[in-house]
Amino acid sequence: MKIITEKVRFSYANVWEPKSINGSEPKYSVCIIIPKTDVETLKKVNAAIALAKKEGLSKFGAGIPYNFKTPLRDGDVDRFDDSVYAGSYFINANSNIKPGIVNKSLRPIVEQSEFYSGCYGRASIVFYAYNAEGNSGIACGLQNLQKLEEGEMLSSHSSAEEDFATGDEDFLN
Repeated sequence: MKIITEKVRFSYANVWEPKSINGSEPKYSVCIIIPKTDVETLKKVNAAIALAKKEGLSKFGAGIPYNFKTPLRDGDVDRFDDSVYAGSYFINANSNIKPGIVNKSLRPIVEQSEFYSGCYGRASIVFYAYNAEGNSGIACGLQNLQKLEEGEMLSSHSSAEEDFATGDEDFLN
C-alpha cells in the first residue's frame, strides 16, 4: 500500500547514489522523521502497516513470529540521545531504484545540494511484508520525494568557512 506523508523531515538522505550498509546490496535510502503531532501521516502509516501485515500472513507461516518487526519507530525511545528525533517517530525507507525528487512546484531537483539531510518535504512510500533469513516483519520502500522547505543541515561535517574562521588572520606570520 502506497501512502504520501504530510510534511516530514529527512535524515540520512542517501538519495543521489546508492549506498551499501555493512556489505549489503547498495540501495537508495532516507530516514523519514514524523512529528508525533502529525496525526494524519501516522494514521496513514499505521493503516498501511496493518494492511501489509494482513496481506503478508501467508509469508509468516503459522502466525506472526515473536521477532516480527515494523518500520515505525519511536524517536524518544530508539534515538533518545539525538534531539532531532525528540517528539517524533521515524521510518527508514529504501529502494533499489533511484527516487524521483521534485520541488514544491513539482520540478525535478537535479542539484544534489538542494536535497539534503535536514530539509523538509513529503515522501511517497510503500509498505510490504517480508520473511527472510530468520527475520520477518513489514518493510518500507522508498518511492519519491518532494522538498517543501529548507531546514538546518543535519551533519557533523563542518564547512570550510567554519573550520578556518579563526579570527586570527596573522597565524602564518
